[in-house]
Amino acid sequence: MGPADLTVIVELWIKKMDRFNWDDLKYFLSVVRAGRLTKAAKRLGADHATVSRRITALETALQAKLFERSPQGYALTAQGERLLSKAEAVEGQAMKVATEIAGADVTPTGTVRIGCPEGLGTIFLAQRLSKLSKRFPNLDLQLVMSAEVTPLLKRDIDILFSLDEIKDVRIVTKKFIDVVFGLFASRSYLSHNPAITSLADLENHTLISYIDRLYDFPEFTFFRQLLEKKGEQLSSPSTIAQLRMTSAGGGVCLMPYFAAASDPSLVPVLPDEVSVTLAYWLSVLSSQLDIVRNRTVISFFNREIKTAQSLFVPEFWDRGKSDKHDCCPPV
Repeated sequence: MGPADLTVIVELWIKKMDRFNWDDLKYFLSVVRAGRLTKAAKRLGADHATVSRRITALETALQAKLFERSPQGYALTAQGERLLSKAEAVEGQAMKVATEIAGADVTPTGTVRIGCPEGLGTIFLAQRLSKLSKRFPNLDLQLVMSAEVTPLLKRDIDILFSLDEIKDVRIVTKKFIDVVFGLFASRSYLSHNPAITSLADLENHTLISYIDRLYDFPEFTFFRQLLEKKGEQLSSPSTIAQLRMTSAGGGVCLMPYFAAASDPSLVPVLPDEVSVTLAYWLSVLSSQLDIVRNRTVISFFNREIKTAQSLFVPEFWDRGKSDKHDCCPPV
């Protein structure tokens, strides 16, 4: 390649960059998060024709098709996916400039999709999201009952709570809270059935169980062995369903202390003999960690868990019914 060839390439690159408008990235991100032009336009305070024109201009400047258009909305193409992480990085840096240099009070906006196990989501996270929504009304907060990592990698969710410490270079994972599991039954069940003084006694009782991978954790081997010996009699993948079954006097259930604390009819069974500790982990894509709306939600939940961490351990059980109701209302 000679000097003349290099000059031509540089001139073409300059012309391409002249056609590129950085502000179009704002429209691009809004359409990605809204999924539809009309919804994106409403959030931007513009008309949908303007948004469409800016997306077209961006595609022309980059010489790339960024979206597949359909009656169901706008879906990212492979090229759009590649642009997304870059656009979010630009957005994050712009927000930092506004907060650190300009001193502006940047209000977080946009959609934050939170994936989580049903128990943690329904009993702990859901009742606290209203507080966050009132503080930041421009946030669109969506709680998704899924603890799988695939939706996080595909950006179908933004923040993930799970029982797995995810080890992936693309993901930042930090411990959220240790959670203790124990055996529980209703007072009515215990009063009408044989006493439980040891694990062996459980062979004469109805066991309420999960239908998921929880028992793959070695800490739960003892309960899985009990189920294999007796056979499952009542089971559900839903923590709420298990709570209802247990509260109704259906049997003995292995569940987190914070879940049992939401129902005043439940009491611990063999608390000195059965106590299993796992951890909930909070994960986010490293490319999305510095996005203001994600940082806002993560910081909020980190503050909330600090004030409620005692709810997740057995010691909380001795505080009395009034504290249980204050921290974790019945579901």
